[in-house]
Amino acid sequence: MSYIQFLGAAGVVTGSKHLIHLDGDGGRALQVLVDCGLFQGQKEWRERNWQDLPVPASTIEAVILTHAHLDHSGWIPRLVKQGFHGPIYATAATIDFCGILLPDSGHLQEEDAEFYNKTKASKHHPALPLYTMEDAQQCMTLFRPVNFGEIKQLSPLLSFRFVRAAHILGSSMVEITVTTGGQSEKLLFTGDIGRVRNDEIAPGTVLHSGPTEGEACDVLVMESTYGNRVHPRNDPRPEMAALIRTTLQRGGSVVVPSFAVERTQKFLFLLKELMETGQVPRVPVHADSPMAIKAVQIFLKHTEEFSPQTKDLIQKYGSPLDWSNFYFDVTQDDSKRINESNYPTIIVSSSGMVAGGRVLHHLMLRLPNPKNLVLFIGFQAPGTRGFTIKSGAPTVKIFGQEVPIHAQIAALEQFSDHADTPELLEWLRTFRRPPKATYLVHGEPAASSQLRDTMTKALGWNVQIAAYRQKVAVE
Repeated sequence: MSYIQFLGAAGVVTGSKHLIHLDGDGGRALQVLVDCGLFQGQKEWRERNWQDLPVPASTIEAVILTHAHLDHSGWIPRLVKQGFHGPIYATAATIDFCGILLPDSGHLQEEDAEFYNKTKASKHHPALPLYTMEDAQQCMTLFRPVNFGEIKQLSPLLSFRFVRAAHILGSSMVEITVTTGGQSEKLLFTGDIGRVRNDEIAPGTVLHSGPTEGEACDVLVMESTYGNRVHPRNDPRPEMAALIRTTLQRGGSVVVPSFAVERTQKFLFLLKELMETGQVPRVPVHADSPMAIKAVQIFLKHTEEFSPQTKDLIQKYGSPLDWSNFYFDVTQDDSKRINESNYPTIIVSSSGMVAGGRVLHHLMLRLPNPKNLVLFIGFQAPGTRGFTIKSGAPTVKIFGQEVPIHAQIAALEQFSDHADTPELLEWLRTFRRPPKATYLVHGEPAASSQLRDTMTKALGWNVQIAAYRQKVAVE
């Protein structure tokens, strides 16, 4: 039987992994993995990162990667560690970003293991990292670039091409054509779907257009992250300026947990614009992330995907690496010096969901002080520290300690790079024909359920919610 099996992002927002198993005509089966992401958030999900796949890693022919975010790419070093040695196909920008994200993830895994061993906070003795920085660096040798629109034939059974998803730089959907028993069927895996672009309601957007329109497929595997929410339609810049200005005027600092890839760069450009126009006071701005400089360099390298607005900002202000009073803190000593100053400052630091990284140190120090502001500009998955802080909890556990939350907490939802329900419907209505079946993944149960009901009512499509480890036939 040929099938798709959902090995992640089924009933949850993270851990995207979809196995395609194709029975050959008298030959051996072909197995390909679309995305290979880390589970993040609640402990029961994170523990899945330690479980083996239902098929040996060595029997998987290839990985096809939609984009670089860790919930789609972060399990690749573990897969390689378990015996996968095939090619990993991705766009050039995705490969560049994975080159900094995956080793950094390995480094954090090692730091976590070291912390657990030091505090004896783990039931495992010794606690081991899921994979190391070296593991992640070695897996980069397996990556192979594929251009948007280029048809890649993996075997007589399967070919694929990347089409633009407009989520982050390099992000793609994967169109897969499978041929079994003399019949062909087209599968479309969306990865994460970017917003239908409008610079007034989503300023700071990078990409020149929304997701590729006019698709046609037999089976659609689609994300549902914002299936029960609608993005605000107002310009976030006035609110962002007011929040930051008020915090600085009362002598507080601003901490912005942010994804190191793209979100940080977009936020810095908007912040620069607000400072240049006098809407925000000029105070030191720290991008505190070891990968910040590399991420900016990659960001500026791939101008072919930029929107006109992004090109104008770069032309006007140049590289953030050269801006006065903007600091990119690479070393731990650089990071520690930020916390030695009592002067109001703006700190942009990863990780975006406060799952790890240097932002933990800044929050531990600043959350107890009501003068400060924690400003979220990205999705916070349930079970993450970011979700706990954003939801109004009185305390949050950081480095084993319950840290009181007295700082002001705010969120700007307009920065999201995920299409919401109206935007998804707008895109789906461009399809040349309805899919035979649509499976919703990468969403909380409430979001997936509501999107299923909305799509069924609005489009009349056959829409189902994927279950973890469920197999669906490919005919």
